[in-house]
Amino acid sequence: MAKGKLKIHSQNILPIIKKSLYSDKDIFIRELVSNSCDAISKLKVLREQGEVEFVDEDLKVEITLDKEAKTLTFADTGLGMDHDEVTNYIAQLAFSGAEEFMKKYEGGSEIIGHFGLGFYSAFMVSDQVDLKTLSYKKEAKPVDWSSDGSYDYTIDEGQKSKRGTEITLHVNEEEFLDAHRIKEILRKYCSYLPYPIFLNGERINDKEPLWLRSPSECKDEDYLAFFRALYPMDPDPIFWIHLNVDYPFNLKGILFFPKITKSFDFSRSHISLFCNRVFVSDNCKELLPEHLLILQGAIDSPDIPLNVSRSYLQMDRTVRSLGSHVSKKVSDRLHQLYTTDREAYEKAWPNIEMIIKMGCLREDKFYDRVKDLLLWETTDGKWTNAEDYLERNDYKKHLFYTNRGESHFLDLYKEKGIEVLISNTPLDSSVMSLLESKLPETKFQRIDGGIPDQILDPDKEKSVLDADGKSESTLIAEFVKKGLNDDKVEVEAKSLAGEGLPAFIAIDEQSRRMRDYMSLTQQELPKDLFGKRTFVVNTNSPLISAVYKLRETKPELAQEMVKQIFDLSLLGQRELGGDQVSEFIKRSTKLFEALI
Repeated sequence: MAKGKLKIHSQNILPIIKKSLYSDKDIFIRELVSNSCDAISKLKVLREQGEVEFVDEDLKVEITLDKEAKTLTFADTGLGMDHDEVTNYIAQLAFSGAEEFMKKYEGGSEIIGHFGLGFYSAFMVSDQVDLKTLSYKKEAKPVDWSSDGSYDYTIDEGQKSKRGTEITLHVNEEEFLDAHRIKEILRKYCSYLPYPIFLNGERINDKEPLWLRSPSECKDEDYLAFFRALYPMDPDPIFWIHLNVDYPFNLKGILFFPKITKSFDFSRSHISLFCNRVFVSDNCKELLPEHLLILQGAIDSPDIPLNVSRSYLQMDRTVRSLGSHVSKKVSDRLHQLYTTDREAYEKAWPNIEMIIKMGCLREDKFYDRVKDLLLWETTDGKWTNAEDYLERNDYKKHLFYTNRGESHFLDLYKEKGIEVLISNTPLDSSVMSLLESKLPETKFQRIDGGIPDQILDPDKEKSVLDADGKSESTLIAEFVKKGLNDDKVEVEAKSLAGEGLPAFIAIDEQSRRMRDYMSLTQQELPKDLFGKRTFVVNTNSPLISAVYKLRETKPELAQEMVKQIFDLSLLGQRELGGDQVSEFIKRSTKLFEALI
């Protein structure tokens, strides 16, 4: 069996790097500035080793744009390179000087580079790249290196007299000869790098990232100022979480709970991802659980695995663990607020409930940590969780709820002093099903989802039998059933506790939830989703009594009134379909004419 070694030809690989390695051309600025910062960081490590002396004021990165000459120059005051190092690190593809340096000195936690390819991003926008460098080493001589992006280059002794490296790009794209565009790119990628960065003499990065400070050192106004710098057009956040993790991985960051406005985009990530203070991406979908993507802020970790172009995450165990850890930190912060300032938590609930409900539905561990924090507003304007509701009320494990706008039906429950929860979001049906699976024998029921004993008045039940052995309630139900003339509608006549509600449609709870789910997922609803409906008429209602009596003198009008009451019930419960509205209006006109 023969063995061999793979060979790489630079003349073949360099065009791939220039055209395909980086998704966006503007990344070359990030790469060259990062390399400059690495050169300075290495110099600081050498000072700690006693190999060089300098003052911090000398450390900087200067970028100079000359539009007439069509050049863009990146100059740093880092450790520089000698002839051999230029040959190794610049003229040798994919050989990382950063990796070699860290192995040798076991330091340089702020060093950014790893792959040894960033320098070549310069050729994406340049016809030629010139490099001038002078090493910190006392006997070193300056070096000039130049290449047009082919596999040929020139190298010679240079004239540079100060320590550091200067890279000049002969730019071939107008976009990168615009000072405003360069400034925009620098602020996007390099705002939080640790050394001063100048563009034509103007300082670009003058802010220390807040996430690097200890939470105990930060005040509310610091967090708000940081948020406004990130999202200048957004309203102030509700509260925030300061992440500071050293084990089992390094992670720092600040996450904000935003106020949800109509313009808020739920479809995209709102968190900026940094690696050693360098902006990587504003898409954290691979890093965070889906329910946390609504959060805003910044996360910085040197441990996240990036692809070669340092533009995207690569999924591995670290990423999954990091996401789980952030999820736990979020639940801990929610618990802290709930416990220490319940009033503030309740006030914040309308903005945070989507995060919590989605988290409960998507992650069992998150549910276990926050299940007691799931709040429901009551019709009395108070807040409660499911456990407390069940402890206060003896409704046979039922939790009654309503959607906003059902006041006509809600009065019946209020008259009986029944506590009713308010459902606000499209997720509520799924959350209710989840809670029912977790809380034995518990059942959520919308107030029009059945005929619970609590809303009946047995003392007023019309149970006297006629000569045929039928009660008045049975006779009323038969009359209404005949008036509707609809096989899909069952009719029950009940003695409800109040007189104000003439009738309602009792809709099966599980069928309603299925409809809500299908609407949420934009699935087509089957026409026979509900099967048979139950029309409950109130035998204590003056209107029902009057219509029932009207059958004796004006039977046709009485039947039309029955249909009208049925449609009114549908309308009040927001169940009257568009094709039924026209018929309802026509019938209303005829009934007005007949009654007048």
